[in-house]
Amino acid sequence: MVRNIVILSGNSHPTLAESVCNMLGVPPGNRILSKFSVGETRCEIQDSVRGKDVFIIQSGGGSVNDHLIELCIMISACKTGSAKRVTAVLPLFPYSRQPDLPYNKVGAPLSKPPTEVPKDKYTFESVPATPAPGIVKSASFNKETDLARVMSKTSLSNGAGNGLARTNSENYFNSNGVNGVNGTNGTNGSTNGDAQHYLTHSRGGSYTTHDYENPRLISTFQAKPGYKRWVAQAGTLVADLLTCAGADHVVALDLHDPQYQGFFDIPMDNLYGRPLLKRYIQQNIPDYKEAVIVSPDAGGAKRATAIADSLGMDFALIHKERRPTRITDRQNATMMLVGNVANRVCVLVDDLADTANTITRAAKLVRKEGATAVYALLTHGVLSGDAIARINASALDKVIVTNSVPQDEHRKLCPKLEVLDVAPIFAEAIRRIHHGESISVLFQYD
Repeated sequence: MVRNIVILSGNSHPTLAESVCNMLGVPPGNRILSKFSVGETRCEIQDSVRGKDVFIIQSGGGSVNDHLIELCIMISACKTGSAKRVTAVLPLFPYSRQPDLPYNKVGAPLSKPPTEVPKDKYTFESVPATPAPGIVKSASFNKETDLARVMSKTSLSNGAGNGLARTNSENYFNSNGVNGVNGTNGTNGSTNGDAQHYLTHSRGGSYTTHDYENPRLISTFQAKPGYKRWVAQAGTLVADLLTCAGADHVVALDLHDPQYQGFFDIPMDNLYGRPLLKRYIQQNIPDYKEAVIVSPDAGGAKRATAIADSLGMDFALIHKERRPTRITDRQNATMMLVGNVANRVCVLVDDLADTANTITRAAKLVRKEGATAVYALLTHGVLSGDAIARINASALDKVIVTNSVPQDEHRKLCPKLEVLDVAPIFAEAIRRIHHGESISVLFQYD
């Protein structure tokens, strides 16, 4: 029996919260969590939380946006009710696959390679050499160089510029009365206006996308392939939402990207589901020492090798090969197996399966390479869309997931599915956090 503690459940996974309460010997907290007819969330905490240690269990599967808003409202309601500490327990962290801006291999999308010029000539695109003994000093402008003429011939490196040189007749500061010097209010005003219009629209190469007098050039700007015009930083946003709502501590299970922990200004603990997966391998796979741990992609290699090394098993990797003939070609991925799986049992290990496309393609590949049986061990089985139908028709023999998200409906539709219970992990973590004990023992999966 744990005293001075309140455990509340959101609408995402009440069964898991009930199991955690039964293990701790604590009754679930009473709350009203519903929706108005307009769709807004209504939350009312019916138990007193003044001076209590509050834990709110809310997973990120299903209607993830509704569940996230419910969690923020419940955290705020508990803080308003003078709770001593509020801990958000998230078995599946929402938006865990959108940590921050992705790394773009293409590089700067607006850069233009410098034009080929002789080494003894100096232009505005020239890069000076690093000074060193024996290195010839780079060329530069001399006193006789006409800077106005050089600048007028400099080609554009951005926007819709066509690389045409700007002549002296097209300079912004023209001495022919274009800017109204000679005929601002006189009879030549209309003539000067026509000349200005002609020079503005005659050659698009004379302006960049920052010339707002020419919106036609801005609309014709086309970015290079691979350039994303706008990418939201959803990871930082979710962390800020939970912090601003009033959360004092966050607990999650098998984050897709461990860098998420760095987004928080409050303590954030990432628990591991690997002890459950290891125990299943040892108890349910015959001769597991002869089996092979396979990572379905390069991103999960570290996760899979940790299990393979601790169990003394062999390891294989599925690599997605992308080799287009030209940079403009569409990059279609072809899967390639690195390792030997012939006449052996394969255990695919991954942290999350949403549409199950990657895991089923990996199973098909290892079957083609001669695997006798294929198991898939997943921490989070979201299984959205047509994932269940894809698994039923795949080469997978068994799919083992945890109940970090509700799996009742999935088990009815998929006979290959087995569910492992993560309630003991969260119950022990909540007990240790409440009593101020170390939870590092839960991080040890070797």
